[in-house]
Amino acid sequence: MLRRLARPAAAMAVGLLAGACVAAGQPVWTEAPAAALPGPVTSASAALPGPVTSPPAAATAASATGAAVLPTPDPNAPPYQLYDATAPAALPGTDHTLTLTVEEKDVTIATGYVVHAWTFNGQVPGPVIRVHYGDTVRVHLINPATSTMPHSLDFHASQVAWNGPMQSVNPGHDGWYIWHADYAGVWMYHCGTAPAIDHIANGMYGMVIVEPRGGLPKVDKEFTIVQSEWYFGGQGKPSDFNRVVVTNPAPDFVVFNGVANQYKDHPLLVDTGKTVRIFVLDAGPNIGTSFHVVGTIFNTVIKEGVALLPGNAGGWGSQSVDLAPAQGAIVQFVPAEDGQYVMVDHAFTYATHGALGIVQAGDGVYKGSSQK
Repeated sequence: MLRRLARPAAAMAVGLLAGACVAAGQPVWTEAPAAALPGPVTSASAALPGPVTSPPAAATAASATGAAVLPTPDPNAPPYQLYDATAPAALPGTDHTLTLTVEEKDVTIATGYVVHAWTFNGQVPGPVIRVHYGDTVRVHLINPATSTMPHSLDFHASQVAWNGPMQSVNPGHDGWYIWHADYAGVWMYHCGTAPAIDHIANGMYGMVIVEPRGGLPKVDKEFTIVQSEWYFGGQGKPSDFNRVVVTNPAPDFVVFNGVANQYKDHPLLVDTGKTVRIFVLDAGPNIGTSFHVVGTIFNTVIKEGVALLPGNAGGWGSQSVDLAPAQGAIVQFVPAEDGQYVMVDHAFTYATHGALGIVQAGDGVYKGSSQK
């Protein structure tokens, strides 16, 4: 059904990628049941316009590049759970206490393909955390006794020493990670337990939005899109670590919000002529993205704090935003007419592997108004 890509494990501090680092007496986390996913985006399934389609699985043996053969989809696999891409509102107040509970569970990542994922609150990506500049965030990490391994947290929006709250929490323990929102942006969080690349490749990542001083202006619709990769290791098994760490990335699936093509099947619904804002994060662990919405122009791009804004003196716009792993951006556009606008990683090989969806304006029916 789909295919693969992969890349080298970057050298991380003090053996982050090399082995376990669970010292006695380390902090531990616990609490609350896994949060339920928000309700699904509702829309009739839409056919993909144009020739961009998922190729059939390759029929060749695994190669030295890290590519491998996908098995035939399992017709008895449970359907995937749609991840609601609607951006949450910023948390009220200025001091927030949140719980992230580790859950190791089977997750359908594409029709017919199931992995045994490692998750925060039972979902991939983990919950989106949205706060304001200057807020304090207290995160309670719980690693239940049923877990098979240590897990941890690393918030890129924080400024804390690696050998402090980022340390691993053993099964049956819990701990706290407290950070202050001193900088605005779209940030990644993830499990940092060694090898961190393996924990990210198995689903332990999420997005943090820190709104700037004064907040963000209101728009008609807001969405969150996290791009990441799956390296399929067999039905009901974790990702294939040996392929995650090869120097030539070859993931089987490149996905938006954890599932291949889910927003092709369930388009994101917007209003024609109204502003759409998308918070975009590349969680990797290995490949970047060229995020593009076909048929639109981004009138706003705020990438890692560098801003292109509407009404600029030169009349500049943007066709795509490029993000390396662990980079985030905010993009805005206005769909000019009713129709379907295809959302892709414009490195098209990754779009054919599942990084593809539809933003549907109005009723989705093109009426030819732009061609008159």
